[in-house]
Amino acid sequence: MRMKLAGAMVMIAMSASAQTPKIMLVMHGGAGTITRSGMTPEAEAQYRAALEQALRTGQAVLARGGTSVDAVEASIRVLEDSPLFNAGKGAVFTHDGKNEMDASIMNGANKMAGSVAGVTIIKNPISAARAVMEKSKHVMMAGRGAELFATKMGLEIVDPSYFWTERRWKALQQELLKEQQQPRGDLGVGERKKFGTVGAVALDRSGNLAAGTSTGGTTNKQYGRIGDSPIIGAGTYASNDACAVSATGEGEYFIRWTVAYDIAALMKYRGMTVQQAAEEVVNHKLVDAKGEGGVIALDRNGNFAMPFNSEGMYRGWIGGDGVPHVEIYK
Repeated sequence: MRMKLAGAMVMIAMSASAQTPKIMLVMHGGAGTITRSGMTPEAEAQYRAALEQALRTGQAVLARGGTSVDAVEASIRVLEDSPLFNAGKGAVFTHDGKNEMDASIMNGANKMAGSVAGVTIIKNPISAARAVMEKSKHVMMAGRGAELFATKMGLEIVDPSYFWTERRWKALQQELLKEQQQPRGDLGVGERKKFGTVGAVALDRSGNLAAGTSTGGTTNKQYGRIGDSPIIGAGTYASNDACAVSATGEGEYFIRWTVAYDIAALMKYRGMTVQQAAEEVVNHKLVDAKGEGGVIALDRNGNFAMPFNSEGMYRGWIGGDGVPHVEIYK
């Protein structure tokens, strides 16, 4: 009797071990006009190094048993602190010469979510989004209110000059010059071909998914424009019964086509795989609508997709083996 019981316990233990989810982290650093001909070897090496650092940072969190939300926040903070990406330190300038940032995060286990929009003094907007999710009864806070809340929560506040970079300032001047040469009413669309947004999706050892996105928006954006990045269901979505998604692209299209949620819905209600659902939305629905960009999507089994319909997308993934993989071009 004891031998049978012992054998059953061993089988249960083996079964539980076999069902332990594999950890996975997938990231993007923006999509758009990214080509080999337009990238120097030195610049490419810098982008790859930054993405690898972000991937390793998030994976280390997962490897030591941290949650998917922890990993998403930690990895995105790395890219927010880099001047290379349009988020945090590398945020682009608005028409008025300011840096206004948006971010969001969502927990797939309970569908809790938080976001901030149009913030100018929060060093790491993704951390502010998480504070909104976990320490308030709201989902989204914007502008001065979000900044006051972040300050009250003890997050790092910086002078707006922290976000100034020569590269982004020159990009604004170029757009302003183009605007002078365009018919009135055409509000500076040139830089929108470079969809600088960063994001991450993660799967932890408990089988929980999370997604996060952070951005500086679009160069020369006007009148308090907000894109898809802080909007749950458009630029960010996570649900354990489907997938976790972070998007990058022309925000107006991603909002109207509720891109992130649509991918999850196709999986949940039509039984599509994460690859099939992401491809359907990005390379069919968005293409038909003339919307440009891409997504990263991850399911509870560690399967992921990274489709994009632009010329390139900074992207990468890392699993339990700790080896980062980074891709840029098609």
